Amino acid sequence: MKKLLAAFSLIFTVLSPIKPVSAETAQANPIREPSVHASGAVLMDYRTGRVLWGKDERKPMAMASTTKIMTAVLALESGKLDETCVASQRAASAPKVKMGLSAGEEITMSNLMYALMLESQNDAAIAIAEHIGGTVENFCAMMTAKAREIGATDTVFETPNGLDKGDHHSTAYDMALITRYALSNPAFVNLINTKEKTFSSNRNSYGFVNKNRFLYEYEGANGVKTGFTNKAGHCFVGAALHGDMELITVVLQSGKSERWADTKNMLNYGFSNFKYYDIIKAGQEAGFVSVDRSRSKSVGCVFSEGITLPLRTDETNAVKVAAHLPKLINAPVKKGDVLGIADVSIHNALLIKIPLESVSVAERHDFKTSLEKVLNCAIRFSTQADTKVVLPEF
Repeated sequence: MKKLLAAFSLIFTVLSPIKPVSAETAQANPIREPSVHASGAVLMDYRTGRVLWGKDERKPMAMASTTKIMTAVLALESGKLDETCVASQRAASAPKVKMGLSAGEEITMSNLMYALMLESQNDAAIAIAEHIGGTVENFCAMMTAKAREIGATDTVFETPNGLDKGDHHSTAYDMALITRYALSNPAFVNLINTKEKTFSSNRNSYGFVNKNRFLYEYEGANGVKTGFTNKAGHCFVGAALHGDMELITVVLQSGKSERWADTKNMLNYGFSNFKYYDIIKAGQEAGFVSVDRSRSKSVGCVFSEGITLPLRTDETNAVKVAAHLPKLINAPVKKGDVLGIADVSIHNALLIKIPLESVSVAERHDFKTSLEKVLNCAIRFSTQADTKVVLPEF
């Protein structure tokens, strides 16, 4: 970014052409919050990552076998799906639920993935972890590092299957971030929507049926994973697609039947009350900045990217875009130089920052550059050398 001669001082609000909702209309059509039994829950928009509703969504909690979402992510990204895993004694000794691997049994990782995600087999998770990480502990460190990379900063994995151990925990918000990342991989989406799968190892034949009842009970369901331990309670991470909107739900520490009702209530709330609005279009004019030391007196700036947000009808008049531009900058300015930042907020809560770019060029023209031109012309005329003189600043 060019050196600014003045602090960011030109601040204005750009409101998108969204028809505001009157107070009378809002009062006549009150929006009902979803009823949720879970201790921690969140509803997130897949496209933008915006949290549409939450209940203690950042409170650390055990997350049971929803852990296996991250196990699957690392396996899919490992490049080892076609490799053969050899089950260790540790894998064979995993507690139920398990597929019944025996020590020394050979099975491809791609087949273990179905055991992992369709019926939540704990021994499959151990076998996958050891094959990729060498040890379960190394693999769990990889899981935690991947969570940080995704933005899930309050998540620690100490088991690859979700069994309670030490500081193994996450939050509803973090699990939604992890799931949003996972859903961007078509192979993951295909895996979690597989209804049944049969395959064989070098010792046994196996058959698995997807135990996620949400797939069969909610229109547009897109997975993803159940979970239960005594500490975590009944957990579920879900996703569903209606039209152009996909929503992600997470419920932690819910009840056996309540987790399904919690999930459906949040999704119904989201699909009934939110729709997408174009707030800013890429290339939309954002303002002008004065330029010093140039024949061009100013350069125009535009939003470098567009933004679309899911909004409730009562939020449409609360969206603000504040563009922060300097009053004056020194030339030269190139097309595409970032000259400022725009803050997009709802109810004064910052959602995103958008760079503001120059759409034109402002060549430097002052005594220094004029003298350089004279000297370079004289040198070329007298020596025929293609030498360029650059004077120090003065």
